[in-house]
Amino acid sequence: MKWNWMAACSLACLSLVACDNTPTPAASVEVANKGILSAALSDQGDYALIGSIFEGGSLWRLTDKERLYDWNHAKDERSTIESAAFSADGRWAATATTHTIVFWSLETGQAARFWNAPAEVLDIALTPTGDYALLGLVDSTAVMFDIKRGGIARTFRHDNRVRKVALSADGKIAITGSEDRTAIVWDVASGKALHTFNHAEEVQMVAITNDGSKALSAAKYDKAVIWDLAAGKALREVPLAGSMVKRGLRFTAARFSADGSQLLTGRPDQIVQLWRVDNMTLIKEWRLPKRDTLQPSGAAVMAVAFAEKHFVAVAANGFVHTLK
Repeated sequence: MKWNWMAACSLACLSLVACDNTPTPAASVEVANKGILSAALSDQGDYALIGSIFEGGSLWRLTDKERLYDWNHAKDERSTIESAAFSADGRWAATATTHTIVFWSLETGQAARFWNAPAEVLDIALTPTGDYALLGLVDSTAVMFDIKRGGIARTFRHDNRVRKVALSADGKIAITGSEDRTAIVWDVASGKALHTFNHAEEVQMVAITNDGSKALSAAKYDKAVIWDLAAGKALREVPLAGSMVKRGLRFTAARFSADGSQLLTGRPDQIVQLWRVDNMTLIKEWRLPKRDTLQPSGAAVMAVAFAEKHFVAVAANGFVHTLK
């Protein structure tokens, strides 16, 4: 179903509680008044796919702040969307509940395919033209799932649940992050593990540059590292305050710029940061606002993206923010 109404998009119902001079969003749009369980942003930052708490899934066009479609996995159901992804070509998207996957057309808003998942899904990424979905699963595997025809094309094995997955822009290189304390870089065509990066704790975030030359892995209570994938070694650690590490304040969102020179990260404590990759200096930082009195008040960062002249961040309290 297509919605033709504009969401309330002012910051009137937000409380800017920061006690410092950290910049706050330039504009915001409310996309879920009960909070967000999962979120994905398109490569250009112009679409948001929201899995809201109690309200099901929805697709938003951010250029005019319009809710285009309700996307749920069964008729008359408000599905619990656990993860979502866009294809790089801007034509397709996918949503996953714990045990089902739906492949959507952005052009028509219709479901093109519906599948039962091979195991409980924790994360999803799409290949550039949406032919395959890389799934992170609870059964200690990640799989390349043929989302248009069905079936598993490739399996990548870990020793514990696979929490996060990411693909290079051409879909040839994958990185998977697991509770077995490793992030593994894979050659998708052969299924061969190219590099295994070890952490002291479970890996909870991975990202990869478009050209597949660098990757990020971050673990709870442990370091976040930028890796050189040609050499298979660490380039730099992402600076984290000691108190952050002790409290387990890991990154909850991360994305490299198209040319790989910058890294945009989000944290559970409302902070979005823009980094220069070659020396890991902090370029800019923003604080996302909490709601005033309404629940939910927490503003953990769920997804981030680079847009043409600004940045985009989705907060768990139900807002998509424009950052400048």
